[in-house]
Amino acid sequence: MDADSDTGASADADADTEAITGPPDGMVDARDELTPMLSQYFDLCAEYEDALLLFQNGDFYQTYCDAAAEVARVCELTLTRREDSTGTYPMAGIPVDNAAKYVERLLDADYRIAVAEQVEPPEEASGLVDRAVTQVITPGTLVEDELLGAGTKNYVAAVTRAAETRAVAAVDAATGECLLTSVDDDTSLRAELDRLAPAELLVGPDATVDRESLSGAPMVTDHEAAAIGAEEARERLSAYLSRPEAVIEGEAELRACGAVLAYAEWTQGDDGSLDYVTRVRRYDPREALGLDATAIRSLELFENRGAGSSETLFGVLDDTACALGRRTLDGWLRRPLVDREAIEARLDAVEALTEAALARETIREALREVYDLERLAGRVSRERANARDLRSLKATLDAVPEVLAGLDGVAADADRLTHLRDRIDPLDDVRDLIDRAIRPDPPVEVTEGGVIREGFDDELDRLRETEREGREWVADLEARERERTGIDSLSVGHTQVHGYYIEVTDPNLDRVPDDYTRRQTLKNAERFYTPELKRREDEIIGAAERADTLEYDRFREVRAVVAEETARLQGLADALAELDAVATLASVAIERDYARPTFHDGGIEIEAGRHPVVETTQNRFVPNDAALPPRSVTLVTGPNMSGKSTYMRQVALIVVLAQVGSFVPADAATLPVVDRVFTRVGASDDIAGGQSTFMREMAELTSILHEATPDSLVLLDEVGRGTSTADGRAIARATVEFLHDDVGATTLFATHYHDLTGLAEAYDGVHNLHFAADRDDGDVTFLHRVAEGPASSSYGVEVARLAGVPDPVVERSRALVGGERETNGHDEGVQVTLDGVEASGDDTSKNGSEADDDLVETLRETDLARTTPIEALNLLADLIERVEE
Repeated sequence: MDADSDTGASADADADTEAITGPPDGMVDARDELTPMLSQYFDLCAEYEDALLLFQNGDFYQTYCDAAAEVARVCELTLTRREDSTGTYPMAGIPVDNAAKYVERLLDADYRIAVAEQVEPPEEASGLVDRAVTQVITPGTLVEDELLGAGTKNYVAAVTRAAETRAVAAVDAATGECLLTSVDDDTSLRAELDRLAPAELLVGPDATVDRESLSGAPMVTDHEAAAIGAEEARERLSAYLSRPEAVIEGEAELRACGAVLAYAEWTQGDDGSLDYVTRVRRYDPREALGLDATAIRSLELFENRGAGSSETLFGVLDDTACALGRRTLDGWLRRPLVDREAIEARLDAVEALTEAALARETIREALREVYDLERLAGRVSRERANARDLRSLKATLDAVPEVLAGLDGVAADADRLTHLRDRIDPLDDVRDLIDRAIRPDPPVEVTEGGVIREGFDDELDRLRETEREGREWVADLEARERERTGIDSLSVGHTQVHGYYIEVTDPNLDRVPDDYTRRQTLKNAERFYTPELKRREDEIIGAAERADTLEYDRFREVRAVVAEETARLQGLADALAELDAVATLASVAIERDYARPTFHDGGIEIEAGRHPVVETTQNRFVPNDAALPPRSVTLVTGPNMSGKSTYMRQVALIVVLAQVGSFVPADAATLPVVDRVFTRVGASDDIAGGQSTFMREMAELTSILHEATPDSLVLLDEVGRGTSTADGRAIARATVEFLHDDVGATTLFATHYHDLTGLAEAYDGVHNLHFAADRDDGDVTFLHRVAEGPASSSYGVEVARLAGVPDPVVERSRALVGGERETNGHDEGVQVTLDGVEASGDDTSKNGSEADDDLVETLRETDLARTTPIEALNLLADLIERVEE
């Protein structure tokens, strides 16, 4: 270690830790007055000014001055201090051997981290140890397994814009996957970012991203890499694609892909190698079922805000055998298919595996032995794989013959399985090389020997034999010398400082032979060596050092040979991942009694459908049919807690599952292929964004009414409940009419506005379903069974009683409801009916019946079928103003 280095954070553990908020005045500016080590630290800080520098000093990563105070706060470390010729300043250190948990905290606090390692051994340094930044750690470019979840994707994405084209490129630095697409508007851009869910986002100078609304709250940066020019991007991409123009379309995509790869390279330090990024894949968003952030959240595909992570659709499906399959299944659920032929091909593969139990279990058992091949290949390519990584790779390749054996018994039953069988490369050459070269249980450290297998290299074997013979000679020396000298207490030992020695206690020194040379004097003994012992020691040490060096060289050569097969390893990983995902869907279908869906050009027809998540949390789940004609609006009424929302969601989830290529929770399902699923379910304020519940609801509704098509599935739950009854009822009716007349999407619309059910008499494409309940002496039993027609009551007071509302409140509510029904048969206030506006019994308008007649005439003259949502809202505001005059 250099002369002015620290001994770690513990060195000053007992120092006075009074408040020290920064360096002495002028410390940073007066560089000529800094110690060499601090000068080196600040130079590296300046070079990586947008990152927090962790500066290796022996066994610790140190930070100084203001950075130390921040690291101590975030990582909950003791803020110590250092004194030198510069003065006194704060210091905080992170143990090198336990850095991961502290790095994770810093990343969670939105820091980039530049890691400056000691790049030369301290004992070889003449003065200051040379240091260099070897890696920049950011949320989107993590490659360390301890910082990444098993089987998860972790993207850094870049967004650029050229003219009206917005492009998104994303890289998973741990696996080498690179995705690329482009869209024509900001709404579609947001949807793609929601589906990618990047951990980090680079925004180009011309791109517009609503940062506050991004799913997953990624780190967002206007990094200079995102401003990369087209020519520079083309030059950079030439290292990854022989013909970039064959994959990339347009300037925006070119710049986005170049930007994200440039940034990922920058995070890898001086080398910046991303040779393992061999799969730059362009996709078209229109080739997947549209699921925006609202739909993903409402349907609880990946996150259940009210329960555990397992109580999600992904949690129900995720019985994958390996990390590869888990990532693939996640991707399938984020991007269900819209190509009917591709869906059927995947379903064929799932069905073949459901019918071949032995083959399925053989495949799944073999896949359980498969390590994360994508990440292993990435580490090998980056020259960061150790010997244990190579043995893990070999264990993975050992499982491939079993996988193939399982497929041989079923592949002929589905073209997709046959295709998978053909894509699985056993990589016997790589497997054999690792088996011959690397010991079965090697140490983690690859520079200290014990890695290369005996018989792999003749020179290495000779050196190890010399070392072994020398150690055996030393082991026998003690017995020989005791016999030769007659000193029974004589012992032979070794220290790192003094080497091998023969120790004789003071009472026996008179019997020491003449060929003994004194090496060390102890309190009650002397240590000696002989010429032969010295020669053997030199042989042992020399052979061991040369063997360690040669062994490390041989290991690097083996790793380099394996790295040359990165593309083959990634191809195998892709095939095993898809097979695991298909086998998992088959296994879930068998265990949960799912049925294969069929497809047609009509409506949604489901027999005894079930909610795939809710049924796993209840002892008894009531299945329900769904018969939704194409391009229809189905109004769903009934009490709260009766099952309306569950029913709507289960229909959507069955559609999603079917287009994933999965069997579905139903006795039978005949479905159309839908292009998008829209949801407006539940209500919540967006306080940070300044949106009320109602404003949030209207914003989501606006998106649906503008973007839905006749091939979409729309779920609307209690539209209009965030405002007054009259306003909400009017908005709900206008929405139903617009969906029916202008959009044509298949719609499920749950509502408590019972007068809307009369729309079924006026429109052929509007239908009523309801969830009934039994009332017996004030007790209500929810049947959770859907039936034709509208509900007779919402049972709101009864639900309040079930929720535990005090009896006086419940009884007063009943009295008020009863009195209101006797007075006017409906709620007080203005009520929209099929014929216009019906005045309440409490008429407080200034103009009386003339005002009512005027309002009725206005509504009758309005063509609601041709009124846009915004025009309807403006009309409503005008009517309210006239009522209040």
